[in-house]
Amino acid sequence: MELTIQLDPSSKQLDLFGPADSHLRLLRRSLGVNITARQYNLIITGDEGNVNRATEIVDRMQKHLLKHAQLTVDDVAGFIEAGADADRPDDGQAISVYSKKVVEPSTKGQLKYIETMLKNDLTFCTGPAGTGKTYLAVAVAVSMLKKRQIRRIVLARPAVEAGEKLGFLPGDLQAKVNPYLRPLFDALEDMMDFAQMRKFLELDIIEIIPLAFMRGRTLNEAAIICDEAQNTSGMQMLMVLTRLGHGSKMIITGDVTQTDLESNQTSGLIEAINTLHRIKGIGVVELSQGDIVRHRLVQNIVHAYKKTHEAQKRREEHETPQD
Repeated sequence: MELTIQLDPSSKQLDLFGPADSHLRLLRRSLGVNITARQYNLIITGDEGNVNRATEIVDRMQKHLLKHAQLTVDDVAGFIEAGADADRPDDGQAISVYSKKVVEPSTKGQLKYIETMLKNDLTFCTGPAGTGKTYLAVAVAVSMLKKRQIRRIVLARPAVEAGEKLGFLPGDLQAKVNPYLRPLFDALEDMMDFAQMRKFLELDIIEIIPLAFMRGRTLNEAAIICDEAQNTSGMQMLMVLTRLGHGSKMIITGDVTQTDLESNQTSGLIEAINTLHRIKGIGVVELSQGDIVRHRLVQNIVHAYKKTHEAQKRREEHETPQD
């Protein structure tokens, strides 16, 4: 079978094809197809199934390059490993932010997450690292601010040390809590230029705070994101949930496998999902290992640790003396 793909004349073919055509050579080796470039056309020949896969992956490569302005061998390898259509959403849900880029779901799980956030006033999202829980929540909040559907964004995280003590760091309160809030700044910086972000922060249109600072407030016409919520206690989670005001949307995210609470303390995130998941207007999304969109090794790392923990748990259950 032979199929010709017409490339966008404005696309950067050097970046698309890779240094010395390394991206195309990877496709050839992995899928067993022949790929020939002629001006703005790619001619792909080979087995019908593999040609169709290669066509789909080239399309993903072009879209990735358009959104992120760069394409690496790891990106291409990730597209190949994921398959052509297996994990892609059927219908893209593009999110418009302040920067020139658009944010789109990369997997069906992420598409469901976006749809759930847009549909519900309160959304819980759990999943392993790298699934886009925080990034997509911030994207939806920024998009709502851009469309003037809300007047402000409040981003909060519990200040719980992940096995490291930060209390003796030098500086004032803001300097001490910045390490906890850095991931939220990183997401924002990807969606607007620095000057605009600084202006919004100065005017309190965007507020990034430790969780404790939300106590006693009612947040109207706001998008409220509580990140790393697996590290909240039951009382803290109740406090956060009752901040929801008129015209507001709240998104609670966390990875229930990475709780930094004391061993005898129940996560407020788990308790809240179990208590509230049947209430109309509240959405719950569970992202999985297949929704990880970081470096392709992250999926393998998460999977390896999961297998190790499960094996250890089975051993402990087997060694527990029976009454």
